[in-house]
Amino acid sequence: MAATAPAVAVAVAAMGLAASSAAASPAAGVPTATAAPQLGGACTAADLGTRHPYIKNTEVSPTITHFKGWYVTEGTTGNHTVVTSTETVITVSVDLSGGLDASFAVATLEAASAKLGLNVKIEASSTSSESNTVAWSFDQPGYYGVYKGTKKVTGTYGSLNCKRSQQSDGSWVLKWGEGPGAGSFTTYTTLEEGAVRCQDTVPAGSIMAKAQSLLDCGSPAAKSERPAGAVAPTVQQQEQQHAREQDRLAQPAAPAGSAPAGQPTASISGTPAGQPAATGSGARAALDCQTQVYKIAVPGKPLSWGAPVLASDGVRLRPSTIFSAHLDHWRLCNVTESNGVIEATLWNWGNGGCATIAAPNAATERAVLMTVACAEDDLQRFFIYRDVPGSSKIGVQNKYTGSMMGHDRYADGEFVRQYSSGRQDGTGTYSLDAV
Repeated sequence: MAATAPAVAVAVAAMGLAASSAAASPAAGVPTATAAPQLGGACTAADLGTRHPYIKNTEVSPTITHFKGWYVTEGTTGNHTVVTSTETVITVSVDLSGGLDASFAVATLEAASAKLGLNVKIEASSTSSESNTVAWSFDQPGYYGVYKGTKKVTGTYGSLNCKRSQQSDGSWVLKWGEGPGAGSFTTYTTLEEGAVRCQDTVPAGSIMAKAQSLLDCGSPAAKSERPAGAVAPTVQQQEQQHAREQDRLAQPAAPAGSAPAGQPTASISGTPAGQPAATGSGARAALDCQTQVYKIAVPGKPLSWGAPVLASDGVRLRPSTIFSAHLDHWRLCNVTESNGVIEATLWNWGNGGCATIAAPNAATERAVLMTVACAEDDLQRFFIYRDVPGSSKIGVQNKYTGSMMGHDRYADGEFVRQYSSGRQDGTGTYSLDAV
């Protein structure tokens, strides 16, 4: 790449904003979910089974990923290929259950992009951890910083869930409220490369300005006469590099099966921020269950959640018949309530197990809802979001994973699964019908 001015930076990798997935067509008679929900905004019963991120705060900081000090003397101007050293590796991550193949993680980064008005990386990726070459045409002699860089975007997010809220006049309405689960994210914008001198005037806060600051322009090395080529790092640069290496060594080891350094990878944390870890205990818990028995049914239709007979099977949509053997009957146990949202363990009368997402699948989008021996375990705890009084419609969310329960299609034998953002076509809204 040739440049006529030394301070010009060239964008080398256009990374466009990934388009949001088109919303599925709503089922007949089901209201369409709000496209961009806002905290305190109105929602409908179809939104009870959905979940959306909202961005609490963001920070954008120019970051140099690769850098090398370089002398160009009289008679050595023209094309140079400079091998730069790694300064910073940025990995796209959202610290919630589910990787960047999960819809909630993608929606979080899309919301950050929209809030900032920047095109950011939305798929799993990282900047290179290896040395990188920059080919540049220098038309003036001088002391240059040859660099690759980007804008690092970090921030925190919260979760919006549709839940009922009582008005000052005693009436009830459905509103988007802050639900459980929050965390942080990291991504980056388009990569650029370039070369900049100490004497060049560059925009404040730009990637070029960040590269220029690494030159240590007041040092003797910057002012000395010396042959063309690579510049030995100054004491300050050596100290900065040492600090970066210490930070890297202080990081926890990557889990087994993670991608090697420099290869795209998603940061996946098994526990959403602020949520306690599952115990994994197989001991049966002493449950305090309500006497009322319920069916968790598809509103207005005969199929409801049916627990499996075999432990290896999952919860499926089943019709209620004389042969159901109470597998379609559920009790709410160890119930607590906060801000109108019920938290409970779902105990099945038919097989004596409790509904759960299996621990190995906790971070998996569309993992099947199972039943196991009851234990003190947040994988067996669920938040229940209710419609206004008089309606039995609910949305169900796993406490540990943060995902909403739903199903792909309405059919006998269809699994009930977890979806990080819920089912946007309304199929994650159920009815809690007293038996």
